[in-house]
Amino acid sequence: MKLKKTLLLLSGSLCFALAGTSVHATDEADAVKLMKDSECGKCHDVKRNKKGKSYKKVAAEYKDKPDAVAQIIKHLTEPKEVEVDGEKVDHGTVKTRDAARIKNLAEWILSR
Repeated sequence: MKLKKTLLLLSGSLCFALAGTSVHATDEADAVKLMKDSECGKCHDVKRNKKGKSYKKVAAEYKDKPDAVAQIIKHLTEPKEVEVDGEKVDHGTVKTRDAARIKNLAEWILSR
């Protein structure tokens, strides 16, 4: 009986501890590599605005939006024009078609 209580207590503690962790753990090294390979750093930075918004600002704008990952993925994969300093320029796309890597990058951006 004492063993059952101990196991129950341990399993409950484990569930409680895991509840605080992110369901979408990102592979930071791969996200950073894809970002560099795609030359995102020319216009974006994690903390400060450059020609484009910082990832911190992007994450804040998309916070609590249920479709945030999908919107970021669309932004990363569909060519479009964006306005920079009053001028329209082509926004590049990520240099992969691997859906898992793209989703990882989107989640990484949103986790900033």
